[in-house]
Amino acid sequence: MVQEIELVEGRGHPGQKSWILRFHEINTIEQAQKLVGSTVLVKDEDRPVLEEGEFYTRDLVGMRVFLKETREPVGTVINVFNSGASDLLHVELDSNISLSDRNGKQRLEGGASGPLVWVPFVEAIVPTVDLSKREMLITPPKGLLELNIRADERSKKERRQLEWKERKKFQKRLIAAKKKLHEMEQDHIFHGFRYGEKNQRSFLADQIVDVNSMLLQHALQNMKMPYKRWSFPDFVNALEVSNTLKISKEFLSKENVEHSSICSKVQEQGRGLISCGKVAIVLALGEMLGWSIPEPVGSHNNEDIAYLHIKALVDDSLRLLKTEDQLSVPLILVCPAESIEYLKQLFMDHDYFSFNSEKVWFLGEEKLPVVTASQEEESKHKILMKSPWEILQQPAGSAGIVTLLSSQNLLEHLHVMGVEYIQVCSGNQECINGELLLGFTSSREANAGIQVFRDAGYSEECFNMVFSIDFAKKLTKKIDKLQFEAILKPNQYVEMVDKDWVDVIPSSPNSYEFHSSIYSCLNACPPSKVCFIDITA
Repeated sequence: MVQEIELVEGRGHPGQKSWILRFHEINTIEQAQKLVGSTVLVKDEDRPVLEEGEFYTRDLVGMRVFLKETREPVGTVINVFNSGASDLLHVELDSNISLSDRNGKQRLEGGASGPLVWVPFVEAIVPTVDLSKREMLITPPKGLLELNIRADERSKKERRQLEWKERKKFQKRLIAAKKKLHEMEQDHIFHGFRYGEKNQRSFLADQIVDVNSMLLQHALQNMKMPYKRWSFPDFVNALEVSNTLKISKEFLSKENVEHSSICSKVQEQGRGLISCGKVAIVLALGEMLGWSIPEPVGSHNNEDIAYLHIKALVDDSLRLLKTEDQLSVPLILVCPAESIEYLKQLFMDHDYFSFNSEKVWFLGEEKLPVVTASQEEESKHKILMKSPWEILQQPAGSAGIVTLLSSQNLLEHLHVMGVEYIQVCSGNQECINGELLLGFTSSREANAGIQVFRDAGYSEECFNMVFSIDFAKKLTKKIDKLQFEAILKPNQYVEMVDKDWVDVIPSSPNSYEFHSSIYSCLNACPPSKVCFIDITA
């Protein structure tokens, strides 16, 4: 039976794969029950008129895809997915298209259809969509279409066995993470597993596994312990005079340093460590340091700025390295998780800025969950949820770099490579001069070295430090030495009330965000084993 009915309004149901609809003249439960199981159809001419640049998903499916510059056919759109940040086109490549896999080997796909690839549906990559011709033109970045081409030569059976092992490994990690959160009385996080689609539940599982529960527990413990806040300026004043080098900002230039016999000798020592591959560099580009991924639409100027920013950091010998040394130095970039793929592509497009691609790592900055600040439950701080499947988290501050260094067995890997010192610096400084700080730290046989611009007022988010590899290893096992500050802030979140997800919008600060400065790691080091370069105006 076909029945015409007037749709008045509708809204998505949080946590459910459904919509709540209201129809004209359907006012009772009995009337609504008659419509249960019905399929609602809308005529094309009755669909709402979209704004420029907006499209209905079904209109995109089946469209032919061409390269804008050459008009070469690429494939056909077979589906559209919402990834949160933007939509993704699932494109089936034409069977005769020739692509290289990740190892650079040519792969000519035969048969009825080619491989499937993901194409971000953003104006910078898909500038032209012609509904009348049923085609779209794309300008994919270098390597985008090759990302999904299988690079290994293992059999299908071997790949399935490997996938099965990875799933089992992940399940063990998930069980352990859930157990830890249960012990912390945070079971409400698991409610999302009962709702939503498979990809949403998988996203929640990934979030749970990634929570650094040990660091979170330490941050929560800091809130309960009344103590005098650790002061970096006080620590500096307690350092031994013999371990302190005071120079002017003007004197820091290469020419002036070389005119000083003492500084020249120290800098030469640092240069020797770098050229021998005994130094690894950690470059922090976190949210709190002003780094963010350029907007995808009309972002060519922003991309140029990002490129120049990175190039200035890695190419200027007064900031980090000489070009001839870059090939031997391991580089670790710490940035917001959403910037990782962009940075990887930026490095690939520019031959890794002369660094060895096998010695470059990209790590997402450490984050910690935001917790409630309820006065009624002072001893229990509940982790807030941004959505039923996403934990509300914020950057943990520069001290998070310490915990990141212990991930992926990175420190041990660097040790095997012969690294003796790790330089950790933020990318928001006017001048770094790593050679001088490295040489001074090595000459004093110190565990840690610090370079500070007095004019910056000992800014905790503008840092340049050097750690010996042995001290860095010990530090990752002394996370309790890091000092966290709980910052009271207002945060919107969702929670389950009577089996329904409810948005909570605060009118005043309602939650704590945790922050720790990398300088607090000096708690684990005697002042006699720290050296300090004080740069004044």
